[in-house]
Amino acid sequence: MTEKAREPQMGLNFEYVWAALLELREIHKETAQKIEALAKSSTETERLLRESSTETDKEIKALAKNIGGLSNSLGKLVEQMFSAQLWEKFDALGYEFTKGSNLKFRENKQLIAEVDIFLENGEYAMPVEVKTHLREEDVDRHIQQIELIRGYMDRRDDKRQLVGAVADGVVPDDVRRYAQRLGLYVLEQSGESVTIAESPDDFTARVW
Repeated sequence: MTEKAREPQMGLNFEYVWAALLELREIHKETAQKIEALAKSSTETERLLRESSTETDKEIKALAKNIGGLSNSLGKLVEQMFSAQLWEKFDALGYEFTKGSNLKFRENKQLIAEVDIFLENGEYAMPVEVKTHLREEDVDRHIQQIELIRGYMDRRDDKRQLVGAVADGVVPDDVRRYAQRLGLYVLEQSGESVTIAESPDDFTARVW
Protein backbone atom coordinates (compact mmCIF):
# COMPACT_ATOMS: atom_id res chain seq x y z
CA MET A 1 0.00 0.00 0.00
CA THR A 2 1.61 3.25 -1.10
CA GLU A 3 1.50 6.42 0.97
CA LYS A 4 -0.59 8.01 -1.78
CA ALA A 5 -3.15 5.23 -1.51
CA ARG A 6 -3.37 5.81 2.22
CA GLU A 7 -3.97 9.55 2.00
CA PRO A 8 -7.55 10.66 2.85
CA GLN A 9 -9.35 12.83 0.34
CA MET A 10 -9.20 16.12 2.23
CA GLY A 11 -10.83 18.25 -0.47
CA LEU A 12 -14.25 17.57 1.08
CA ASN A 13 -15.37 18.98 4.42
CA PHE A 14 -14.89 16.20 6.95
CA GLU A 15 -17.80 17.20 9.19
CA TYR A 16 -20.21 17.24 6.22
CA VAL A 17 -19.04 13.87 4.91
CA TRP A 18 -19.26 12.37 8.41
CA ALA A 19 -22.91 13.43 8.59
CA ALA A 20 -23.53 12.16 5.05
CA LEU A 21 -21.93 8.82 5.86
CA LEU A 22 -24.17 8.31 8.86
CA GLU A 23 -27.25 9.34 6.90
CA LEU A 24 -26.40 6.83 4.17
CA ARG A 25 -25.94 4.15 6.81
CA GLU A 26 -29.40 4.83 8.22
CA ILE A 27 -30.92 4.70 4.70
CA HIS A 28 -29.38 1.28 4.13
CA LYS A 29 -30.69 0.00 7.46
CA GLU A 30 -34.20 1.35 6.88
CA THR A 31 -34.30 -0.22 3.43
CA ALA A 32 -33.21 -3.59 4.80
CA GLN A 33 -35.94 -3.42 7.43
CA LYS A 34 -38.56 -2.55 4.82
CA ILE A 35 -37.50 -5.43 2.58
CA GLU A 36 -37.59 -7.88 5.47
CA ALA A 37 -41.05 -6.72 6.51
CA LEU A 38 -42.36 -6.90 2.96
CA ALA A 39 -40.73 -10.17 2.01
CA LYS A 40 -43.93 -11.94 0.90
CA SER A 41 -45.06 -13.37 -2.43
CA SER A 42 -48.09 -11.19 -3.18
CA THR A 43 -48.24 -8.80 -6.15
CA GLU A 44 -48.81 -5.87 -3.79
CA THR A 45 -45.65 -6.70 -1.90
CA GLU A 46 -43.61 -6.84 -5.09
CA ARG A 47 -44.93 -3.42 -6.05
CA LEU A 48 -44.06 -1.97 -2.65
CA LEU A 49 -40.59 -3.47 -2.80
CA ARG A 50 -39.95 -1.89 -6.20
CA GLU A 51 -41.19 1.48 -4.97
CA SER A 52 -39.09 1.28 -1.81
CA SER A 53 -35.98 0.34 -3.75
CA THR A 54 -36.51 3.12 -6.31
CA GLU A 55 -37.06 5.78 -3.65
CA THR A 56 -34.00 4.69 -1.69
CA ASP A 57 -31.84 4.73 -4.82
CA LYS A 58 -32.95 8.31 -5.48
CA GLU A 59 -32.08 9.39 -1.94
CA ILE A 60 -28.65 7.81 -2.06
CA LYS A 61 -27.82 9.23 -5.48
CA ALA A 62 -28.90 12.72 -4.46
CA LEU A 63 -26.86 12.58 -1.28
CA ALA A 64 -23.79 11.27 -3.10
CA LYS A 65 -24.07 14.10 -5.65
CA ASN A 66 -24.23 16.69 -2.89
CA ILE A 67 -20.94 15.55 -1.37
CA GLY A 68 -18.98 15.96 -4.55
CA GLY A 69 -19.93 13.12 -6.84
CA LEU A 70 -18.59 10.30 -4.69
CA SER A 71 -19.96 6.81 -5.24
CA ASN A 72 -23.28 6.16 -3.53
CA SER A 73 -21.76 3.08 -1.94
CA LEU A 74 -21.56 3.27 1.85
CA GLY A 75 -18.46 1.10 1.84
CA LYS A 76 -16.74 3.39 -0.67
CA LEU A 77 -17.43 6.46 1.45
CA VAL A 78 -16.05 4.73 4.52
CA GLU A 79 -12.92 3.63 2.73
CA GLN A 80 -12.20 6.98 1.09
CA MET A 81 -12.97 9.34 3.95
CA PHE A 82 -12.19 7.44 7.13
CA SER A 83 -10.00 4.39 6.70
CA ALA A 84 -6.87 6.26 5.63
CA GLN A 85 -7.15 8.62 8.60
CA LEU A 86 -7.68 5.73 10.98
CA TRP A 87 -4.59 3.99 9.63
CA GLU A 88 -2.56 6.99 10.64
CA LYS A 89 -4.16 7.22 14.08
CA PHE A 90 -3.60 3.56 14.89
CA ASP A 91 -0.07 3.59 13.50
CA ALA A 92 0.84 5.56 16.61
CA LEU A 93 -0.39 2.63 18.72
CA GLY A 94 1.71 0.14 16.78
CA TYR A 95 -0.99 -1.56 14.72
CA GLU A 96 0.16 -0.34 11.28
CA PHE A 97 -2.94 -1.41 9.40
CA THR A 98 -2.50 -1.78 5.64
CA LYS A 99 -6.09 -2.24 4.49
CA GLY A 100 -9.50 -0.88 5.41
CA SER A 101 -12.98 -1.31 3.95
CA ASN A 102 -16.66 -1.93 4.61
CA LEU A 103 -17.01 -5.70 4.95
CA LYS A 104 -19.78 -8.29 5.15
CA PHE A 105 -19.26 -11.76 6.59
CA ARG A 106 -21.39 -14.50 5.07
CA GLU A 107 -21.55 -18.16 5.95
CA ASN A 108 -23.87 -20.83 4.54
CA LYS A 109 -25.53 -18.10 2.47
CA GLN A 110 -26.39 -16.16 5.64
CA LEU A 111 -25.13 -12.72 6.65
CA ILE A 112 -23.59 -13.13 10.10
CA ALA A 113 -21.92 -9.72 10.51
CA GLU A 114 -21.42 -6.42 8.70
CA VAL A 115 -18.63 -4.05 9.66
CA ASP A 116 -18.63 -0.35 8.78
CA ILE A 117 -14.83 -0.22 8.76
CA PHE A 118 -12.65 -3.33 8.90
CA LEU A 119 -8.98 -2.42 9.40
CA GLU A 120 -6.48 -5.22 8.97
CA ASN A 121 -2.92 -6.35 8.44
CA GLY A 122 -1.11 -9.67 8.73
CA GLU A 123 -1.28 -9.71 12.53
CA TYR A 124 -4.36 -7.76 13.58
CA ALA A 125 -7.89 -6.99 12.41
CA MET A 126 -10.16 -4.30 13.86
CA PRO A 127 -13.92 -4.10 13.27
CA VAL A 128 -15.11 -0.50 13.75
CA GLU A 129 -18.78 0.24 14.34
CA VAL A 130 -19.96 3.74 13.32
CA LYS A 131 -23.14 5.05 14.96
CA THR A 132 -25.17 8.24 14.79
CA HIS A 133 -25.98 8.12 18.50
CA LEU A 134 -23.74 5.63 20.26
CA ARG A 135 -25.36 3.89 23.23
CA GLU A 136 -24.25 1.21 25.66
CA GLU A 137 -26.44 -1.36 23.93
CA ASP A 138 -24.66 -0.55 20.64
CA VAL A 139 -21.37 -1.31 22.37
CA ASP A 140 -22.76 -4.64 23.60
CA ARG A 141 -24.02 -5.55 20.12
CA HIS A 142 -20.68 -4.71 18.57
CA ILE A 143 -18.88 -6.99 21.02
CA GLN A 144 -21.31 -9.78 20.12
CA GLN A 145 -20.57 -9.10 16.45
CA ILE A 146 -16.81 -9.28 17.07
CA GLU A 147 -17.31 -12.66 18.74
CA LEU A 148 -19.19 -13.89 15.65
CA ILE A 149 -16.35 -12.66 13.46
CA ARG A 150 -13.85 -14.41 15.73
CA GLY A 151 -15.67 -17.69 15.20
CA TYR A 152 -15.85 -17.05 11.45
CA MET A 153 -12.09 -16.47 11.31
CA ASP A 154 -11.31 -19.50 13.47
CA ARG A 155 -13.27 -21.76 11.15
CA ARG A 156 -11.05 -20.50 8.33
CA ASP A 157 -7.84 -20.92 10.31
CA ASP A 158 -7.33 -17.15 10.40
CA LYS A 159 -5.19 -16.70 13.51
CA ARG A 160 -4.99 -12.91 13.45
CA GLN A 161 -5.88 -11.15 16.68
CA LEU A 162 -9.08 -9.11 16.78
CA VAL A 163 -9.40 -5.77 18.55
CA GLY A 164 -12.47 -3.56 18.38
CA ALA A 165 -13.52 0.07 18.16
CA VAL A 166 -16.69 2.17 18.10
CA ALA A 167 -17.13 5.61 16.54
CA ASP A 168 -19.49 8.55 16.72
CA GLY A 169 -19.32 12.28 16.06
CA VAL A 170 -19.60 13.07 19.77
CA VAL A 171 -19.57 10.17 22.24
CA PRO A 172 -21.33 10.73 25.59
CA ASP A 173 -18.90 10.49 28.50
CA ASP A 174 -20.70 7.57 30.15
CA VAL A 175 -20.80 5.60 26.90
CA ARG A 176 -17.13 6.32 26.24
CA ARG A 177 -16.18 5.03 29.66
CA TYR A 178 -18.40 1.98 29.22
CA ALA A 179 -16.82 1.04 25.87
CA GLN A 180 -13.33 1.54 27.23
CA ARG A 181 -14.06 -0.60 30.31
CA LEU A 182 -14.99 -3.38 27.89
CA GLY A 183 -11.70 -2.96 26.04
CA LEU A 184 -12.84 -1.09 22.92
CA TYR A 185 -11.14 1.91 21.38
CA VAL A 186 -13.43 4.92 21.00
CA LEU A 187 -13.21 7.19 17.95
CA GLU A 188 -14.62 10.70 17.82
CA GLN A 189 -14.83 13.54 15.35
CA SER A 190 -12.26 16.25 16.02
CA GLY A 191 -12.52 19.30 13.77
CA GLU A 192 -11.95 18.06 10.24
CA SER A 193 -10.47 14.76 11.30
CA VAL A 194 -11.16 11.80 13.54
CA THR A 195 -9.28 10.99 16.72
CA ILE A 196 -8.93 8.14 19.20
CA ALA A 197 -10.47 9.25 22.48
CA GLU A 198 -8.07 9.50 25.38
CA SER A 199 -8.13 6.27 27.34
CA PRO A 200 -7.91 5.93 31.13
CA ASP A 201 -4.55 4.91 32.58
CA ASP A 202 -5.73 1.37 33.28
CA PHE A 203 -7.14 0.84 29.78
CA THR A 204 -6.20 -2.39 28.03
CA ALA A 205 -7.52 -3.19 24.59
CA ARG A 206 -9.44 -6.46 24.59
CA VAL A 207 -8.09 -9.08 22.24
CA TRP A 208 -10.25 -11.81 20.74
